Amino acid sequence: MCNLRHEPSTFPHSACCPCDADRTCRRDGLNRREFMAATGIATAAGLTLPVLVNAALGNSKKTRHHQPVFRPLKVQPVFNCEIYQRKPATSWRWTGAIQSEQELREEEHRIRRDLEQMASSADFALEIRPLVTVRNVEQAVAVTKKDYDVLIMYAARRTPKVLEALASPDRWNLIFVRHRSGPLYYMYIGAHTHFLRKTRDEFGQPGMDVHDIVVDDHAELLWRLRAFYGLKNILGKRIVAVGGAGAWGVGGRGAPDRAEQTWKLDIVPVSYSELGERIKKARQNEAIVNHCHNKAEEYLKRKNVVLETSKAFVYRAFILCEVFRGLLDEAQTDAITIKSCMSTIMPIAETTACLPLSLLNDEGYMAFCESDFVVIPSGILLRYISSKPVFLCNPSLPHNGMLTVSHCTAPRRMNGKELEPARILTHYESDFGAAPKVEMRKGQEVTVLNPDFAGRRWLGFAGEIIDAPFYEICRTQLDVAVKCDVEQLAEQIRGFHWMVAYGNYLREVGYAVKKAGLDWLRL
Repeated sequence: MCNLRHEPSTFPHSACCPCDADRTCRRDGLNRREFMAATGIATAAGLTLPVLVNAALGNSKKTRHHQPVFRPLKVQPVFNCEIYQRKPATSWRWTGAIQSEQELREEEHRIRRDLEQMASSADFALEIRPLVTVRNVEQAVAVTKKDYDVLIMYAARRTPKVLEALASPDRWNLIFVRHRSGPLYYMYIGAHTHFLRKTRDEFGQPGMDVHDIVVDDHAELLWRLRAFYGLKNILGKRIVAVGGAGAWGVGGRGAPDRAEQTWKLDIVPVSYSELGERIKKARQNEAIVNHCHNKAEEYLKRKNVVLETSKAFVYRAFILCEVFRGLLDEAQTDAITIKSCMSTIMPIAETTACLPLSLLNDEGYMAFCESDFVVIPSGILLRYISSKPVFLCNPSLPHNGMLTVSHCTAPRRMNGKELEPARILTHYESDFGAAPKVEMRKGQEVTVLNPDFAGRRWLGFAGEIIDAPFYEICRTQLDVAVKCDVEQLAEQIRGFHWMVAYGNYLREVGYAVKKAGLDWLRL
């Protein structure tokens, strides 16, 4: 019925810096010889990095970088209804407004129309399978053998055991009932007592509760599907970990193992010695160097970019970005993180990872500093749920209704479309390299996530950006007005790093987190 996919034009993929297709890359500033000297390359080199060389030479028809991954959510709608036959002097029908074959056909049409309208408003990759009508258990069992991620039961009837047969515990399931949006469904009356509680006081339906039932409103279905979309895409996610998997703080020990257990993350380690060899080969390849030089110059000439560090740091950052791309290509994934991304990488790359990670995020990839697997799962989930880049950041103490978050790497395409203004400075603690100070927009509502060290509970709250200051802390900085009780927030903070995204996605994140078996605290 519907196959909506992520809009590829939202995140250009031709190079490390997003650029306008009709613009010619210019080479102002340092000339080619000066650039080669600044980056330390040799003019003669073998084609040791074919993917990078092909990209550098513009050979996109033969070789393209591995693209950001957005696995569509497959949804199977099922209409459970049967038509009762009149019998004299007995109760021959259950409550519900559909009492003829004609009314049943009309409702099938109404369901298809509602699903089509819902899918047309989805901002994530969604596939709606053809509607199936079931009247008995055998037909229900046959549906569960189909290929889908989420089953939506349009439960007009309480046909014995049909809904239970449909609600396979190893799949995600939702129930939709009508009250005023069309003919009243019997399960509007019986969903809680009959289906969830099995006519007892305790809940008895495996894997489902009251939050999986929607009345009338397909927008309520859609945000739940967005949560499932996030879950589908994080589960089993492969991520490259330069320097290996790690975590912040004493409490974070064991976080990579927990991330693998809870989220089934596939962590691919890459040593710093291997990274150093790749950087060396890239810097010895004139085609790659020229390509990165051009892209860096184009990036710096944008009207909303101000350079306040050495161009040489920026040029090297674009080469490092291409090396990261090669790692993603070989791992066939779109997610990367850097451990010991300050002192360890600086002597090897002769710049910082801050700008390369920012560039990759702006193109739709997921690129995190710190290799902190306490917080990285929340970034992956929030990235997919929001369909926007996310900002991994350091928190501060909540006070007077506000707090500050900061870090030296941040995406610029925070709304998934436009690039926010940026000053390209040094990394703060080292006063070295290239790091963006992204001027995120004032008045923007944001979602903030704070996972605990133990991997058992996530905290979430909404805020509003009220300033982008320039304190003596990490370069990208946000003063955020907190939309919750500040004292309660201060009491409930756990872990360390936070994730921030434009928009309010607390419903979706909380729903997904609980489906994953974790605790959720929304303030």
